Amino acid sequence: MRCDQRRNGIHRVYWIPVYEILEQRGFEVILVNARYAKNVPGRKTDVSDAAWLRQLHSYGLLRGSFRPDAEVATLRAYLRQRERLVEYAAAHIQHMQKALMEMNLQLHHVVSDITGATGMRIIRAIVAGERNPDVLATYRDVRCHSSTETIRAALMGNDREEHVFALTQSLELYDIYQAKMLDCDRKLEVLIAALSNREAKPVGKLSKPRVKTKQVNTPTFDVRTALYGVLGVDLTEIHGLGPSLALKLVGECGKDLRAWPSAKHFTSWLCLAPGNKISGGKVLSSRTRRSSSRAAALLRLAATTVGRSDTALGAFYRRLSSRAGKSKAVTATARKIAVLFYNTLRHGMSYRDPGADQYEQQHRSRVLANLQRRAKSLGFVLQAIPCNANQAVS
Repeated sequence: MRCDQRRNGIHRVYWIPVYEILEQRGFEVILVNARYAKNVPGRKTDVSDAAWLRQLHSYGLLRGSFRPDAEVATLRAYLRQRERLVEYAAAHIQHMQKALMEMNLQLHHVVSDITGATGMRIIRAIVAGERNPDVLATYRDVRCHSSTETIRAALMGNDREEHVFALTQSLELYDIYQAKMLDCDRKLEVLIAALSNREAKPVGKLSKPRVKTKQVNTPTFDVRTALYGVLGVDLTEIHGLGPSLALKLVGECGKDLRAWPSAKHFTSWLCLAPGNKISGGKVLSSRTRRSSSRAAALLRLAATTVGRSDTALGAFYRRLSSRAGKSKAVTATARKIAVLFYNTLRHGMSYRDPGADQYEQQHRSRVLANLQRRAKSLGFVLQAIPCNANQAVS
């Protein structure tokens, strides 16, 4: 089966109905990347290409691309649809903010998020016809950091009809996408519950979550508990992997990761492992390959998040960032998180963070051992400076 993989348009999804129909009929279908099955020179027609692929397959030279089982593929479809709805809703948030600025209502300066409790109350009141800044300021939520007087001063604007009309339509479209996201959440909850009923019940109870605050645009149900019922392990123990991000990774990579024999195979598939472009015994390049993998993008996002934390992964990110740059630090940290994710799902590993201090101590010990080995090879012996000498020098 040939698939014309193009960057734009609908050509990249032509293979999906054929694949799914054949799979439903009981065929073992493999999806082959065109890069690994290039045609020989002189064969330029679809018929000759198909014959060439058949010949390669008869010799066992075609390697199938990863495709999750039907249940995980369904989970992934719902998650990707929800992600698109989040993007569409985000566009209308920008439209609402633009309309407010055109009305000279500086709401975004006094609230951290216009879609929060205070912001949405004020926007809905404006759409309903309220224009008095004193009344609008009373819709302030008690958790809002700005005072009522500050909010009132920011809401003295110009209520032109065309701007109110734009604000109204943007709000209506935002509400529509929020409702569609709730529909996706219900589908996801039912599907994950069905998967949980088919798996063996996990032993033990979940520990308390590290972060109690709910993140923006996360599903409305308890994702962490639902995932634990399906997988039997808690992926959120790995720093950087929140419940929503862990669910997306499972949707992209599957439940058991048996498609990859080892963590090295898994990170290579994600294009997070160093390259090995070698010729004549000389390493020409060790750059990581470019990839459009959604799973790799999620792991890079987790690496960026964990880089600000006081953890061993955060210390590793900061050390490598200062030495090699942020781009390489993100890739290397994402690879470490991918290895932890693989070992947790495949082997049931329970991750415990050693902490940034212990990581720094281990790194110092490795550097010291390397220096001692290097000095010994040159005929020298390293000697520690006494503490009293350090104080005298300072």
